[in-house]
Order: sequence, then C-alpha cells, then structure tokens
Amino acid sequence: MTDADERADDVAERAAVATRAAEAGAAVAREGFRSDIDVETKGEDDVVTEADRAAQRAVIDEIRESYPDDAVVGEEEDERKTVPEEGPAWVIDPIDGTHNYVRDIRVWATAVAAVVDGEPVAAAIVAPALGDTYTADATGAYRNGEPISVSDATEPRRATVDPTIWWAYDARDEYARACEAIVTRFGDMRRLGAAQVVLPTVAAGGLEGTITNVAANPWDTVAGVFVIRQAGGRVTDLAGDRWRHDSTGLVASNDALHDEVLAAARAIEDPN
Repeated sequence: MTDADERADDVAERAAVATRAAEAGAAVAREGFRSDIDVETKGEDDVVTEADRAAQRAVIDEIRESYPDDAVVGEEEDERKTVPEEGPAWVIDPIDGTHNYVRDIRVWATAVAAVVDGEPVAAAIVAPALGDTYTADATGAYRNGEPISVSDATEPRRATVDPTIWWAYDARDEYARACEAIVTRFGDMRRLGAAQVVLPTVAAGGLEGTITNVAANPWDTVAGVFVIRQAGGRVTDLAGDRWRHDSTGLVASNDALHDEVLAAARAIEDPN
C-alpha cells in the first residue's frame, strides 16, 4: 500500500468516526430536548445545560474508542480550546444552538470535525430534531447520504444571507450594521441562531451566504466550514483570505456571490 493509500484510508476512517461520534452526542442531546432541564448561565449572555456536558462526553467516548491519544477541542468542561497546528485532533460542539435548544426550537446540532495539522479532513453535523445529518470527506459533501452543492444564484436580489455567531450586548451596533448590510444588498435575511446549522445550510443551497466580523470559536465553525468547501462554496476572513480556525471574521458563500457577501461583512465595521 502506498503512502497516499494509507492517508486516504486514515481520512476515511476519521470520517466514519466523526459521523458515529456526532450521532452519539446528538442522541444524548435529543433525549433532553423539550424536557424540564436545568439551564445555567455561562458568561454574560451564554447558556449551558447538563445535556451539553452529557452529549460532549458521549462524543468523546466514541472518538476515544478509535483514537485514544488524539487531542480534543471542545466547548464544555476542561477540553482544550485551541486547535493544534500539528498532528491529529477533533473539534467538537455537543449542542450548537443551545439558546434554541432551551427554547424548544428545533434548530440545533451536534458537530464533529477531524483535523490534521490544523486543517479539517472530515466532518459530521447531526441535527436530530430537524432530521438532517450533514457529512463531508475527501469525496464531497452530503445531507442524509445524498450529495449536496451550494446555490447557483448569481444575482444578489435572489440571495438570502444569515448574520451568524452572536454579538455581545456592548457590540449591538455591529449586529445592527450586519443586518442592515444584508437587507440593503440581498433579497432576504435569515437568522437561524446556530452556526453549525447555518453553515451546512449554505453548503446545501438553502442560503447563499453567512457573515460575521467576530473571531468565532473553532467548535462553532470548523465542521461547517469544511462541509461548505466540499460542497463547492468559499469561506474567507474579512481580508478575503482563506479562512482558518484562528481567523477574525467568517464570510461564507456559494462562491459566485462571494464579493458581495464579503462587502456586507466588511460593512459591519466600516459602513461607509
């Protein structure tokens, strides 16, 4: 077997583990959805539940069965918070969209990305309350096992864009400018409230783009960014350079409208 074959087999196995791990975490989270679950405040405006912690443990347990020594980057508990630049790692979010989750809104997901030397090689995003599982590997991007691709829209007025992540209360002027930048440039706006649902929705053509000017956490983004790229989309930072897990700003699009989506993102900080 050649080195290329070995690498391909390794990526395929990591993709399979990512899917199993995301499914395991999503199953745990689904059990607590729309139940009388305690909600705690984390920071000024974030929330967490025991379902987040239990789902993360389920994700990690599944990963550890196959890769006991790999680094894990996770939102909850004591997992590391940065993506290593060398070696294999896993970036996980047990419940992305917890604000939706605790309000009994179905738009939330469990996300798992396999990363090697700082770059994602496989991803799985399971949104059990929506009935959707998104996966991406070396062969492409899929929803419920069927290939997906980004929208072919080329006219801004036929595009819908989402302002993603979240702006702190002391940055609501930026949130307002993000909304204005979208509604004055594109046909419509959505705010789904869960980045790891928004990003694969761009990949599947349901949205033409999504924007933020903040430095997003890797667990909120890495899996979904990889799904978009494998579906033919484009993801950059505010400078227009290729997005990385440590970038400031995230601009994702169907590629055809990327210049317009990027201009909207830049208008958040410089509206003139």
